[in-house]
Amino acid sequence: MNKMYKNSEESEVILTELMLPSHSNFSGKIHGGFILSLMDKAAFASASKFSSQYCVTASVNRVDFLNPIEVGELVTLQARVNYVGKSSMVVGIRVESQNIRTGIKKHCNSSYFSMVAKDENGKGIRVPGLKITNEKELRRYLRSIKHIKMRNERKIEFSAANFQPENYKDVLKDYNVKLEL
Repeated sequence: MNKMYKNSEESEVILTELMLPSHSNFSGKIHGGFILSLMDKAAFASASKFSSQYCVTASVNRVDFLNPIEVGELVTLQARVNYVGKSSMVVGIRVESQNIRTGIKKHCNSSYFSMVAKDENGKGIRVPGLKITNEKELRRYLRSIKHIKMRNERKIEFSAANFQPENYKDVLKDYNVKLEL
């Protein structure tokens, strides 16, 4: 069996949408939840395009809102697969807004969505391998490996079965917390 490999460019999706008053929160800025919804759509489109399968969101790495988005700005989301496992993919997403009148662009946030390809029965299905062709792609792939490894180690360390509170009391002395265990 020959394994198929694809370039990350084959997963690239660019979505652009005008921000309307109905997308705003009480302070008049675009609601973060609306942006998260757009990011999820971009991640789905990128992962599905890459895998040729229906994909679901498994997890979202942290999302930091760096700059507010104003009503009337154009928001562009650029998504691309950075890492692939057996049935999983990590999709990197960059969000920028642009003031239509001035042309000024702002980087609003970046995030990484873990997506899983599913077959007709809802079971994980193998995805193509990722062909890495430059240092940027290699850096992104390796960063994803490290993030997954650290997430798994953290899950084990803080599981109910493994957690030992006495190992952390000194760690907390400089934090705004009072332990009453």
